[in-house]
This record gives sequence, structure tokens and C-alpha cells, in this order.
Amino acid sequence: MDFNKKEIFKTLNPNKVWIPMALSLGIVLYIFFSDPNITTTSLGRIFEAAWMPIFITFLFIFIRGAGYVYRIKTLSIDELSWTDSIYVIVLWEFASAVTPSVVGGTAVAVYILFKQGLPFGKALAFVMLTAILDNLFFLVSAPLAIFLTDGQAFPADGNMQSRLGNSLPYFFYLSYGLIAFYTLVMSYALLIRPRTAKWVLIKVTGLRFLKKWRNDAIVQGDELILASKQLKNKVSTYWYKIIGATIFVWLARYLILNTLITAYTDLSFADHMLVFARSIIMWILMLISPTPGSSGTAEYFFQEFYQPFLGEYTFGVSIFWRLLSYYPYLLLGALILPKWIRRKFFKQGKK
Repeated sequence: MDFNKKEIFKTLNPNKVWIPMALSLGIVLYIFFSDPNITTTSLGRIFEAAWMPIFITFLFIFIRGAGYVYRIKTLSIDELSWTDSIYVIVLWEFASAVTPSVVGGTAVAVYILFKQGLPFGKALAFVMLTAILDNLFFLVSAPLAIFLTDGQAFPADGNMQSRLGNSLPYFFYLSYGLIAFYTLVMSYALLIRPRTAKWVLIKVTGLRFLKKWRNDAIVQGDELILASKQLKNKVSTYWYKIIGATIFVWLARYLILNTLITAYTDLSFADHMLVFARSIIMWILMLISPTPGSSGTAEYFFQEFYQPFLGEYTFGVSIFWRLLSYYPYLLLGALILPKWIRRKFFKQGKK
């Protein structure tokens, strides 16, 4: 891959944190001023939380981060140290937080792993495999969520439904279909027939109006074959560990909302199942967001998915949720990034 370093550093830029912050603030202010039921008094009720669920929420946040670090270290077969793995995850999450969800930080993630000392083929293979496993979790869990909640995973009432009519499920199925197609193509290209994928790329770019990308297609095809070779003949325990870690981190990520909501209201077992199911549906909808890290989109969806559980607490908890689950990676990335750049570019020289 011919890394466009200028574009990479446009993404890995501490100043990028202001864009998603501004978008989030804009949506939050819009919700605040457009809903007469939201007042400074109701917003202040965020401090009425029960502290034990809040403690458990922080515990799940830590578990999720630790799970990501463990997974990338296991993927690398311990070629990355624990410190390297922490750097990779923080910077990867930062890149995802400052790029549109529909785009993601894939190219940046490959570059980060490459600069951490992994050969390019391995870096590409690990990032692609991570995306495939994450998407497979969504593709399996979403139908289960809809089935087990008898369709209640979609909010039946609320302002969003009145504004969008009955189109919310269609947005979900559009996102789900795109994820399924993307995952199928990546899985086939990386794990089954990389040479066939290269042949298709070459044939497609053989068309007259696509010929200018033919050389790029040949290079990308070669890199795909190289990445695929890195995953050949891996022992079964390798796959068990990374699949188990993937399930573990996503369960922890979704349970953050369960414990956070429990801090403000009592939930029955059925309610917990519904909150968890709606987390899955909401996340899949957020994946096609055009804003950096789903800024604004996440706060907007939260109001409609969880207002039935939280009532007047909804607006304040939506802000609290984003402060816990999103902004830490923006701030950590902005703090760690300069140190990482100095260590990788000024002490080791350019690579």
C-alpha cells in the first residue's frame, strides 16, 4: 500500500478533536432548545445516579479497553508488546472517532500497526480480520435481538418515528445489507480466494473509464494475497482466542448502557434484554453515519431509543454516555499522539 502520509496525518491530528465536539454540541443544543420538556433542572438530575451501577459502568469501560488490547496482541501472536498494543488501540480508536463512521479508520489502523514494527502484510491482514469479526458479530446478533424482543428493538413511538414515519427499520436494513455485503466481499478476498479477488480487480479496471486505476488494482491485489498468506495455517486456538475476544469486547461495550441506565431506573430482566437489543440496532444505524465518530447522530438516536426507559433523565444520560464512551478516546488520542509521533518519526527516523 502506498500510504498517503499527508492524508494519514490529516487524520492523526490532535486538532481533529474539535470537529466531532462541535457537531455533538450542535445536536445537543438543538435537542435542548427544541424540546420544551428539557430544562436545566431536568438536566441537573443526572447527578441523582446510584453509584454502584456507575462503578460497574466504569468497570465495563475498562474491560472493553482491556479486551481490545488483548485481541490486538493475540492477533499479532505477541509481536506487539502490551505497551505497543495500548498505543495501537488508543490511536486506532482516535482515528475512528475523528473520521465518519461509514469510512472508519482502516487505512490509518494499518499504518499505525506498520509503524509499530509489523510487516505490511500482517498489518493489513490483522486490520481486515478485525473488521470481519466485528461485522460478523453485528450480523449475527442483530437478527437475534429483533427476534428475542419480538421486534421491539425498534422504537415504536417517539419524535423520530413521527419525523421519519416508519422508515427507521429501512435505514437499519440498508445499513445491515451494506455491512453484510462488505463482510462477504472482505471474507472471500482475504480468507478464501485472494487471487480471484485480484483477478476481478484487474478485469474491472480493464474497462475504458476505469483504466487509470489498473496499476493500483494490481498493487492492491498483490497486497491482498500477501495479507491472506499471514493467516494461513493458524492453529485453532488462535481463532478461538480472537473470536472469543471479539464477542467479549462487544458484550462489554453494549452492557455499558445497561448499567448506566440502571443507575437511574430499575430494569426488569425483559427491560435489560430490550436495552441490550436496542444498543445493537442503534450501533448498526450509527455505522452509516456521515459524521466523525457518529457525532450528533449518536445523541440524536439515543433520545428515541431510550426515552421510554429514562423519561426526564434521557437528555442528561445521553450526554453522560458519550462523555464515558466516546470522548475519552478523543482526549487520550490527542494526548498520546504527539508522543507517539516523536517516538516513531524523530527517534527511529522515517519508515
